[in-house]
Amino acid sequence: MSGTVLTFEQALSMVLEHARDAAAQPSQRVEDVLLESAAGRVLAEAVMADRDQPPFDRSTRDGFAIRAADAERTLRVVGLVRAGEAWSGAAVSEGEAVEIMTGAALPEGADAVVMIEHVAVEGDSMRLNDDRAGAVQAGMNIVPRGAEAREGAGVLRAGTVLRAAEIAVAASCGRVTLPVTAGAAVAIVSTGDELVEVEEMPGPLQIRNSNNYALAALVRGEGGEARTLPLARDTMEDVREKIMAGREAELLVLSGGVSMGKYDLVEAVLAELGAEFFFTGVWMQPGKPVVFGRVPRADGEWTYFFGLPGNPVSTQVTFALFVAPLLRGLMGRREVGPRFMEARLSDDVKGGAKVTRFLPAEVTSAWDGVTVSVVGWHGSGDVAANARGNGYVVLPAGGEELNAGNAVRVLLR
Repeated sequence: MSGTVLTFEQALSMVLEHARDAAAQPSQRVEDVLLESAAGRVLAEAVMADRDQPPFDRSTRDGFAIRAADAERTLRVVGLVRAGEAWSGAAVSEGEAVEIMTGAALPEGADAVVMIEHVAVEGDSMRLNDDRAGAVQAGMNIVPRGAEAREGAGVLRAGTVLRAAEIAVAASCGRVTLPVTAGAAVAIVSTGDELVEVEEMPGPLQIRNSNNYALAALVRGEGGEARTLPLARDTMEDVREKIMAGREAELLVLSGGVSMGKYDLVEAVLAELGAEFFFTGVWMQPGKPVVFGRVPRADGEWTYFFGLPGNPVSTQVTFALFVAPLLRGLMGRREVGPRFMEARLSDDVKGGAKVTRFLPAEVTSAWDGVTVSVVGWHGSGDVAANARGNGYVVLPAGGEELNAGNAVRVLLR
């Protein structure tokens, strides 16, 4: 097996290409869920409007429905119409106005709504303030019937992640249930003789297996089904057994065993099983040993896999950058890429590294802007420092020292 180490940009581009290909052919496993249980799921089929939206010409303001041509006249108020009721009077004619509430249907004959704040009312008469009358035009403060969607038109596309806004749209179309893609099954294997299970007391040179729990949480956070396998010890036989079990899932994620050490066996076992490697390292820190490829299953199909570095910060960074996008694609999501934003540094940060760096950081949002400060940490095994942050400052390869106030890219988590 020949190694292929890519720049971060090359590796991300390759993963996104595979993720988009996967999204174009999502899992055929679809299930119906109740609308109130649909948050965070991925819509499997488009949702169509069951009627025009809005189903009538709708007022967007409390005020008076008038004919725009009458805006500079004193008008006689002939009644009131509220949201949810139809205007029962005759069509609005010359010199007339109807008081109207936000969301109410526009009375026949009227073609504009003037805001109540802009008029003077005396008894059953109203007149626009002099500085407002000349600005009235037909259609003002009205949403025409069908302007938001016509009956039968698509209002939500397949592959959409269902959040509050999307669920509101589905509810407005009378959908009690929605078809969603079943979460992709992700097998998780942690490797290493130094690991013990969480409930065990570690020996002097052992550590608890936090990666299984972190990876399972990350998978579930993306809507996937996490299947954690028992620890794989540092023997070819044990690593092979766990990989052969894990490759039956839609995605296999391994942590540890992908560096250059004598007991880093993951790549050797994958190669023995006929794996195709897309890359075997990325010029980044932390996370350089990350491996991406696919391995044949017993049924002749392929399962994508990632071999992630075992240090917990490396594991979580590489998951956010590479695993999460592919997982989103496998579940048919339209938007698959990592989530970045721009922020301004609170403090100076030393640059000049030959690789792209991802430093644990705390992002703070305020009305006057978004700032970010690097969290003091002791390398990619420092889980406590990682937990103090909520993102990662991205330092491009070769970049010079960055000063407080400089804009930087931040990877969100």
